[in-house]
Amino acid sequence: MTYTGFDGDSFRAFRDVPREGPIQMLNLVKFRAQARYEDGREATGAQAYAAYGRESAPVFKRLGGRIVWSGTMEHMLIGPSDETWDACFIAEYPSVDAFVEMIKDPDYRAAMVHRQAAVETSRLIRMEPGKAGSGFG
Repeated sequence: MTYTGFDGDSFRAFRDVPREGPIQMLNLVKFRAQARYEDGREATGAQAYAAYGRESAPVFKRLGGRIVWSGTMEHMLIGPSDETWDACFIAEYPSVDAFVEMIKDPDYRAAMVHRQAAVETSRLIRMEPGKAGSGFG
């Protein structure tokens, strides 16, 4: 099964988590080899996702978003060995409202054309920011 967007029930549950303040969104993204644009234009999935990043960045930044961590997957130690991710990062937003405002913004929605063309499957996980430390748990 592929995951490239959310449904209404999932979005309502996301908004209804009873906590104020910043949120972090863990993003795991697998690109298509070739992007699938409805208008037929050609690009790799990586190229299309890069276009999404460039075009959505002004909205993301204006609303107070920032990338707090990013990395490159090297090896799956625990988990399905056939599950690989091309982009792994954590985006932070000052609030749920900021995230909602972003996805409703017309410029962001225009940039989403590239994300939808680029992504084979993804995971987007809402998290409460925690404190970094020297131990597990």
